[in-house]
Amino acid sequence: MAETITVTLTLNGEERTFEVPPGRRLLDLIREDAGLTGTKEGCGAGECGACTVLLDGRPVTSCLVLAASCEGREVVTVEGLGDGRPHPVQEALVATGGIQCGYCTPGIAVTAAALVGSGATGEEEVRRRLAGNLCRCTGYHKVFEAVRLAAERGEGGDG
Repeated sequence: MAETITVTLTLNGEERTFEVPPGRRLLDLIREDAGLTGTKEGCGAGECGACTVLLDGRPVTSCLVLAASCEGREVVTVEGLGDGRPHPVQEALVATGGIQCGYCTPGIAVTAAALVGSGATGEEEVRRRLAGNLCRCTGYHKVFEAVRLAAERGEGGDG
C-alpha cells in the first residue's frame, strides 16, 4: 500500500480531512479527493491562473501548492465564493459579458473576489493583479468592467 499523509484543512468553510500521497497538489486534492471540479487545470505550471483558489484569503495557483502545506489552513474555491448563491463578482462577470468559454472564469472570479474584498479596485491595480489569469476569449475589458461593477455595488470579499 502506498504511503499517505493526513491533511486537515477548511475547504469552503467546512473542516475536511483527506488521506493523500505526500506529493499531492492542492489542485488534485480539490478536484479528485474533494470532488470540486470548478477549479480547472490549465497549464500545470502556475502560468495561466485557471486553477486559482484562495489560500488564507490570498489568490494562489493550486497546481503549484502541495496539499500537505495546507494543513490547518483555509482554502476557498469558486464553489465556495457565493455562500449558496452566485458571488457578486460572479454576477458582475455575467452581467458585463466578462465570460466566454468559461474555462478560465473560476480562477478569474476567485482573484476578482479577493481584489474587491481587499478594496484594490483601481484600474492599474486590477490589471496588475489579474495579469496572472490568462484568457483567450474575452480580451479582458469586460472582466475589468465586472470588477468595477462589483466594487461599485460595494460587495465583495471571499464568500
